[in-house]
Amino acid sequence: MIGITTLLLVLLALMGAPLFTIIAASAMLGFYHSEIDQSVVAIEFFRIAEMPVLLAIPLFTFAGYLLSESQAPQRLVRLTQALLGWLPGGLAIIALIACALFTAFTGASGVTIVALGALLYPALQQAGYSDSFSLGLVTTSGSLGLLFAPALPLILYAVIAQQLGIGQEITVNAMFLAGILPGLLMLVMLTIWSIWSNRAQPLTHFSWSEARAALMDAGWEIPLPLVVLGGVYSGFFAISEAAAVTAGYALLVEVVVKREIPLKKLPAVMRESMVLVGGILLILGVSLASTNYLIDAQVPSRLFVWIKELVSGKYAFLILLNLFLLLLGTMLDIFSALVLMVPLLLPVAIGYAVDPVHLGIIFLANMQIGYFTPPVGMNLFIASYRFGKPITQLYRATLAWFLILLSAVLIITYWPWLSLGLARSL
Repeated sequence: MIGITTLLLVLLALMGAPLFTIIAASAMLGFYHSEIDQSVVAIEFFRIAEMPVLLAIPLFTFAGYLLSESQAPQRLVRLTQALLGWLPGGLAIIALIACALFTAFTGASGVTIVALGALLYPALQQAGYSDSFSLGLVTTSGSLGLLFAPALPLILYAVIAQQLGIGQEITVNAMFLAGILPGLLMLVMLTIWSIWSNRAQPLTHFSWSEARAALMDAGWEIPLPLVVLGGVYSGFFAISEAAAVTAGYALLVEVVVKREIPLKKLPAVMRESMVLVGGILLILGVSLASTNYLIDAQVPSRLFVWIKELVSGKYAFLILLNLFLLLLGTMLDIFSALVLMVPLLLPVAIGYAVDPVHLGIIFLANMQIGYFTPPVGMNLFIASYRFGKPITQLYRATLAWFLILLSAVLIITYWPWLSLGLARSL
């Protein structure tokens, strides 16, 4: 009976049933066969209301949507163009930085491709960059900011890990710090590739007047990451307070000061951002119930024993983990992958002496490039639709970028200090 029901749930998932219904049904089925009252599902769902970090998710999301609906992306590109346009491959570097910052605040790489791609792709072509290079850049750099605060996946990983009771405290601040150096490594490697690939490109002359004008134009947005991240890392702000400051400041600047989002449009922006938040919280709530059942049934410990029989060493486990996460990244969005797989993988990884914070960065770094891993990476299809290009052309355009970022993921995986150095020192 259990096997038939499980097969039915798998078939429903393949047919496109909402993910939260599949997770909830599997949790309820597990509790039913364990003769545990079904009210435990509702109780576990209610636990998310007791998380202090809960407020950060909707507030950071709302701030990101406000910025994406305004002219802030254009001001960001103009500023970086004025400051870095004189470098070889300067516009490419500008695009990388702009996409990384934008994704860090929106938490969604597909949004970055749609919002900034329309601005950056024509600009790269007009500046003389090849079509293949331009497509590869805007497709792959959309996910670069997932390791930089205040990206939602960093927060969500910390929230899920805290609920597992693994005996180690995993804070959002620790995840924010852990993502800095790995994220910078990826940016630097892609920057070097961009400079080398376009070393013959004509350069623009640096203009003090244009730099000053761009600074003044973006003067209201420039303090936002500095104040928020500085406040978090210094301990002046809690995460929820930083989220409130971010949302309040973005609302003040884009609605009152710049007046780029009219008041009549504000409810629509709120609705769009909260639809995303609602989906995340719904999946997270039922996943807590599912996680509780998995722990009660000792599934993680049994999984560890099974893997231990097949894989003897830590580094062999990490190789298999990278392969699995790359494949997972092509099939699931990052939020679904976090709530489904972290409860299973984290206890196993601890058994192999992998630090939980390091595992989080490995997880997100792999998912980041899984978005454009052929043949079914989500960002490949988003870019194909957005720019009207065949998917096979996107495969070719992103290949070099994929190999560079895969190299970065391997460095991140096998050099734990890159993820743990800042968190431990601060």
